[in-house]
Amino acid sequence: MENLKLENMEISPLDRAKRHVWIQHRGASGWITLAKKEPDGGWRQYHYQPNELAVELPKWLGEDVYFSQNTFYKPQRRIENIRQLRALYVDVDCHTIGYEPEWVVGKLDIEVFYDNILPEPNLIIFSGRGIVCVWLIEPVPYKALPLWKAVENYFYEQLSYVGADKKSLDPTRVFRIDGSVNSKSKREVVVEYRHGDRYVLRDLQYEYLPELTRAETGKKGRKGKLVRLHNIQTLHYARLLDLIRLAELRNYDLKGYRELFCFLYRYWSCCLTDDPDEALRQMIELNAGFKEPLSEKEVIRATKSAEKAWMAKNDAKANEEARKKGYPGAGYNLKNSTIIRWLDITPEEQRHLQTIIDANEKRRRKRERDRARTGELRRGQGAKTREEYLEEQRERTEDKAWQLQKAMERHPDATNKQLAMMLQISVRRVQQLKRLVKN
Repeated sequence: MENLKLENMEISPLDRAKRHVWIQHRGASGWITLAKKEPDGGWRQYHYQPNELAVELPKWLGEDVYFSQNTFYKPQRRIENIRQLRALYVDVDCHTIGYEPEWVVGKLDIEVFYDNILPEPNLIIFSGRGIVCVWLIEPVPYKALPLWKAVENYFYEQLSYVGADKKSLDPTRVFRIDGSVNSKSKREVVVEYRHGDRYVLRDLQYEYLPELTRAETGKKGRKGKLVRLHNIQTLHYARLLDLIRLAELRNYDLKGYRELFCFLYRYWSCCLTDDPDEALRQMIELNAGFKEPLSEKEVIRATKSAEKAWMAKNDAKANEEARKKGYPGAGYNLKNSTIIRWLDITPEEQRHLQTIIDANEKRRRKRERDRARTGELRRGQGAKTREEYLEEQRERTEDKAWQLQKAMERHPDATNKQLAMMLQISVRRVQQLKRLVKN
């Protein structure tokens, strides 16, 4: 740590902050959040494109400055807006168990990284009272969030014995920036850079989460806890995205459904972030975007049971009691039919959703898939596409119409029956072609 301090004394805090952001977000796409905890306890945050950060950073540097580890589609730091997942991280609160950060890093080097229980992090943030281990990954889109979460949880579990914080595992997390100051400890934030090779998320899965990898191969047998948790989180994330899509379809005009929207969002967000405070913050921001939002006090009170249900879901005794009653477990185990009924989701709206759909929509999608497969098979066997078939029929019609016109010019007194015999078509077809010729 002393060497780090000596090294960083030669670089200004601003240049260190720029270096930190540049290393993590070089070539990034989307919005990056800068945040600051104000002296009065308030929280200020803004969102910038990567090319704006160098200009904006000088306005932020000082005490308690943070930035997001991943990027967002919109200038909103919410889970449904994730654009690129760019890092895995574990926040270790050394001060809660009386360990010095330098001692913890040495312990992890010997017991975790050297033995490859976990790969070596790209950088370690000495945050003033603890450390944050950060593994940079090749950027993956939001659809990879369930896999990202599975790997993130596994990394946390390996470091839980030295004080890893479970509430710091959500993909919208912000961490302190190099060169800033921790107001609680009055220590400067220092970053130790170890290597610049980004990891591939799938490679980390294959190497460190073999149970999840085996499940993907389709091997039979009872699914383990990790696989079940991964599947549940995949469902929660898909449903949360559907909820936001439904709000967009209704132009956020949700009067009569606002409490339900916020309740479901808060519950699924708790399940995905493992951080009820962060889930609450994001739900309040969602509510503020409604055409007619509920008051903050009202929406917090109306959705409080969502957090209680999430807490029960993580309680062994509550889960045991729920299973005795015939439920899969504690918490809310909602059926699609229940959600559709609660929110009055129409068949047309379901066409735009991923997973909150009924049996009719499932059958419709299956028919479409079957038709697409049949079409691909026919094309593989040399069959024509519908467009090709229609074009061929049009050409044939035009050719017959031209033949009829020439026959009528040569035999102006011929009857329809005689013309039909000349062209070897039906009388009705002659009548149809005559209309085309006249037009």
